Amino acid sequence: MARRSSVRVAINGYGVIGKRVTDAVRLQDDMELVGVCDVASDWRLRSLDHKGIALYAASDEALQAMTGCGLTVAGTLDALLEKADIIIDCTPKRVGAANVARYRSRRIKFIVHGGEKHAVTGHSFVAESSFASAIGRESTRIVSCNTISIVRTLAALKRAGLLKRARGTLLRRATDPWESDAGGIMNTLVPESEIPSHQGPDARSVDPELDVVTMAVKVPETLGHLHYWAVQLTRPAEKEEVLEAFRASSRIALIRTADGLTAINTVKELMADLDRPRDNLYEVALWEDMLRAEGDELFYAYMVDNQAIVIPETIDAIRALTELASDADGSIALTNASLGIRQRFF
Repeated sequence: MARRSSVRVAINGYGVIGKRVTDAVRLQDDMELVGVCDVASDWRLRSLDHKGIALYAASDEALQAMTGCGLTVAGTLDALLEKADIIIDCTPKRVGAANVARYRSRRIKFIVHGGEKHAVTGHSFVAESSFASAIGRESTRIVSCNTISIVRTLAALKRAGLLKRARGTLLRRATDPWESDAGGIMNTLVPESEIPSHQGPDARSVDPELDVVTMAVKVPETLGHLHYWAVQLTRPAEKEEVLEAFRASSRIALIRTADGLTAINTVKELMADLDRPRDNLYEVALWEDMLRAEGDELFYAYMVDNQAIVIPETIDAIRALTELASDADGSIALTNASLGIRQRFF
């Protein structure tokens, strides 16, 4: 594909991730949003007409349902694919994998998300670690929210020559906030049935050199995930050296309990106070005053916003696949500026 000044982007699925990707694409000077596709016909799609975003139906049945309830529909998914250079599949788990044959038959570049397996595309994406190997590819997979945070933080330590092995415990939110009334758990904790949990092996799909093991438990809240990590370093290091390694990543934000950011709800409230759209926390929010370095051992904790952390990675993946950018640093800088990503919140 010849490099061009902008690319035409389509989005399939307007749920938790799709609506945020839609917002982010519209902020990019080198991208044009050509439309959004979905199967729903309820309140979730009512805002598209107000925003001037073309709506497409994923099937003929969905088209009938949408028009029947008064939605303005521009056509079906096939019509949308004709208008786009790349499609971002934000549909539920396994639906994206089922859509791949359709995309390939149209010879359109595509991105799927972490609900799908690595084998669906043969490539897994985190901008700071695998941008170069994604340039010009047909497709890639944005790994899950937790996996992105793992790769960002461990890669920062690795680049500083500090990482030997890492062991993490993940406290995972029960469901997405908008579905709290329909699912989730209450008054219990649900451990993942296998050790390691899937996030560790998934991180190695991005960087096979990572020595990482994860354990996970589902907890009765919906605001985000909380990670605890015990890392063996390659050598003894002082706390400040470790913090400098994390500061080298533009997508790790250091926060402090001393500032009153003592829980994940306070971090989300800060995002609202900073006028972040949808209270989005794109960064890994890592507590610097909680971090401890003891000889060659390192202990730290951070928060992951499951609804937002994948968004900047998706924007960078668009640039990599379509060759809008030739290196990770250039794309990351553009994405960070457009989304207001920062290493310090105040």
